[in-house]
Parts: sequence; C-alpha cells; structure tokens
Amino acid sequence: MPSSTSPDRGDDLEACILRFSDWDLKDTHLTNSSSSLKAELDVNTKKKYSFAKKKAFALFVKTKEVLAPSYKCKERRWKCCQQLFPDQTGIHRHVATQHADEVCRQTASVLKQLAATLGTSKGPLSAGNGNPPKEDLTPNHDVSAWLPDVSCFSPDELVSGQGGEEGEVLLYYCYCDLEDPHWICAWQTALCQRLHLTGKVRIATEGVNGTVGGSRLATRLYVEAMLSCPLFKGYLSEDDFKTSKGGACCFPELRVGVFEEIVPLGISPSEISYKKPGIHLSPGEFHKEVEKFLSQANQEQSDTILLDCRNFYESKIGHFQGCLAPDIRKFSYFPSYVDKNLELFRDKRVLMYCTGGIRCERGSAYLKAKGVCREVFQLKGGIHKYLEEFPDGFYRGKLFVFDERFALSYNSDTVSECSYCGVPWDRYQLCSTPQCRQLVLSCPACRGQGFTACCVTCQDKGSRPAAVPTWSGFREECECTARRPRVPSDLPRPVQLPESPEVRPSVAEDGPRSCGRHHHHFPEPPQS
Repeated sequence: MPSSTSPDRGDDLEACILRFSDWDLKDTHLTNSSSSLKAELDVNTKKKYSFAKKKAFALFVKTKEVLAPSYKCKERRWKCCQQLFPDQTGIHRHVATQHADEVCRQTASVLKQLAATLGTSKGPLSAGNGNPPKEDLTPNHDVSAWLPDVSCFSPDELVSGQGGEEGEVLLYYCYCDLEDPHWICAWQTALCQRLHLTGKVRIATEGVNGTVGGSRLATRLYVEAMLSCPLFKGYLSEDDFKTSKGGACCFPELRVGVFEEIVPLGISPSEISYKKPGIHLSPGEFHKEVEKFLSQANQEQSDTILLDCRNFYESKIGHFQGCLAPDIRKFSYFPSYVDKNLELFRDKRVLMYCTGGIRCERGSAYLKAKGVCREVFQLKGGIHKYLEEFPDGFYRGKLFVFDERFALSYNSDTVSECSYCGVPWDRYQLCSTPQCRQLVLSCPACRGQGFTACCVTCQDKGSRPAAVPTWSGFREECECTARRPRVPSDLPRPVQLPESPEVRPSVAEDGPRSCGRHHHHFPEPPQS
C-alpha cells in the first residue's frame, strides 16, 4: 500500500504502524524465511527492504490487536493462534517465530508496490519524497494503486464475525479541502469492497465523513489506508477514529456518495465554513467545564449553556446532565433553531457537543457567525471520546448511533421511558408499520400487548397486512412527528396577568427545554 511515510527512514520506528524492538526483525527464523526474497531484488528496491519488512511486521501485529473487555481498561492486548498476549514483547516474539512466512509475503507485497510506483515519474511515491504529491491524485490515476494487498490474508479473516472474533465499527470524519471528491468516492468504494466493509461514507469538497463496520483486521487495514493517503496528511490521525464493538452486520449495505456537505447542516459550505469553528476542548477540559457548570446553584441563571446539537430521539435516551436539548428532528433544522432562539445565547458561554464531533464543527461556526455569544466551545471527539475517558462522568444514559445497534451503553443509567406505560426503557425499535421509519420506545410488556407502532395511525395500519415497501416508499414523517413543531421556541414566555383565577405556568416552568427539566414530546399510546 502506498504510504505517506518515507521508505528511506526505515530506522524511524515512528514511521511504522507500531513501535517494536529490532530483535523482532533480526530473528533467525524470520531472516532465513526472507533471505531468498531479498536476493531476488534489484539494487534500488533492496534499499527499501528494511522499511518494507518493518512495515509488514508492524501491520501483521496491528491486525492481531483486540479490544479491551471494558471501556475502563486502556491496556492493549493481542490475540493470535488462540493465545492472548498482554504485552508487545510477547506478540512480537510470537509473530517473529511463528508467522515468518506471512510477514515475508506481506513484505513482498509492500516491495512490489514500491517497485511499481518508484518506476514511474508520477507514481504515488518518488525516491526522494515519501509524501506523494496531491496533484497526482487525478481522475486518471488508478485507484487500485491505493488499495491494500490482502493476498496474505484468508477470506475468512477479512469477513466480520469469522474465527470467533467480534467485529468492529469505525466512526470518523476529516474536514479538509478535496479538489476531486469523485475520485475519493471511487477509491472509498473500491477500498471498502476489498475489505468487505459495510456502512456509509459521505464525501464532499469539504472533506469526508464515514462510519464503517467489518472485522478487526479489515478496519485496521482501512485506518492504515486512510492515514497513508496524502490528501489527509496533516488533517487525519489515528486518534480521530472512534471504535466500538460491532461489525459488517451493523449496516445493511455499503453506501458511498458525493454530497455538498459531509454532514447536512443545510447551508452551503461556502457560506458557513468548517474553518471557523468554536474552540475545541479535550474530554478532560470539557469534563471540568461541565463540572463547574453543574456546581452552580442556579443553572437557569448561569452565563453558560450546555448545548446538545443532536436530534431529539438521540438526546432522549442519553445526554449530559443539565443540558439544553433542542426538540429538533434533523440537524438541518439547527440553524433555524438558533435563529428562532437567538436571545437564549446572547452573552453566553456555549458548550456544544454531539456524537463524534462533526456536527459541532459547522454548528459552532454558525453560532459564532451570529455574533451574540461570548464564547463558543465544542467537545473534541464528541460524546464517543468523552465516554472512553469518563464512562461514569456527567453523561447519563446510552449513546445513540446511526446503525442497526441504535445505541451504545457505557453506564447503567436509563434516562428515558416506554412511550406507552412510562416505565424506564431506552431500547429503540423501528415502528412496526412497514412504511414508517420512526423509532419507538416500547417495553417488552407493551410490545407483548401489540403496542409496537409510533402512533395511533401507524398502530391501525399495522393491524392490516401490507406489502414490503421499497426504500423510496419509506416516510420520514408520521402523525406523531407532524404534531411536533419543526423548529421549537425555547425562549421564556413573557409573564402575563391571568384573566381568570386559573393557575398558570410560571416563567421557570415554561423556560428553555433542558434534559431533566423538561420532557420531550412522546407518542400518545393507542386507545384500547
């Protein structure tokens, strides 16, 4: 695979995927296995042999890394040949002594690609430059040169769920200017297909946004391919990839496409650019800010707003304590929400957060452009990264994800309830009416009674047989969503003298909708 790391720097361990000791590569068995390969190389390619061998060894070890059993555990472990290795020394010795042939084959693949690219004046790599020039990535450039060689792996190893190992889901985004998103689209399609990955990848001139699932081997090869692409050099790092247990089964198919925006804010990137976002806070810094905010006696009168940028069905099952969670159904409604409730943010310090951080990039840029906030901050890496460091922090409930898992659990709190009976419940299922796409919170007891739809209308339709609809037949709105205002107003209502002795809500009771202080609109249960 082409790499953004110079082959001439073979002794630089930072150039490899992993750090490893020289003794691993000097092992007699490994050296003997590859001696014939080295003898067959021409003079120019022999100079790259050390780099290629280290690259191949490191990649092989990386594919054996397994997730820790708990999100609280940060130790790295490796599994190979039904053995678990708790430290790098053990896995390095095992690979060097037991898998020399596989490493040799991978080394040959790396050298083959180096030889092919070094032989052309406009190849992805040149002898004097380890970083391929971006201008070489044109529509005429073959995407196959940027695909990993998987010939040394069995098909079962690349397919999620094989060999008894659980798969993985990657979540990432990268904002950077891309001159030819259609070339990236073709490359991403070919890359994901080769690695048997499913999921969704959105590409635009402003960058790329993806969530893909597959085997751990496949996802690690995908990360390496992304980090090796010169278009993302300096913009994308390994820490930008969030991982969770899952696999290819978490998505029904692979969808890769070119769009105007990599996340739909509904405003052209030329008007609101990702280049003018809020101030990024690390999970630790954000945690301290939230702690300070929650320690205030009167959060309603605070100069700080903790703003959830997600949709209502996401914040319903999990959110930061004391947050303001707009009752919106799409992120593209967020700008209208800000416009309608602009006075809420005047002279305020705003702490924004979303799932992985991408929505906050341009969401914070839009809020900053209004010129009313004192300061705008955003959680770097989103809730995903925060929960990796603070699983028992100030975020309570589940983390909604846009795949067939629906949610990830980091703590035992349940902050939502069954839409029918009101018992604590936070496991979404799709509405039972085939034509509807709404999510329903219905506990097992209510589902056992047949309450499986999002509203009365859908419940009635569900009792009648219906043909399985095509994708175009699905509806984005239903009776229960139609009742919800498209853009809610969270501004406090002015106090008015009552015309009758009726008890009326106070300003505090009718103030901004914050999680824990105001319920979202729930579907009404069907009348039996």
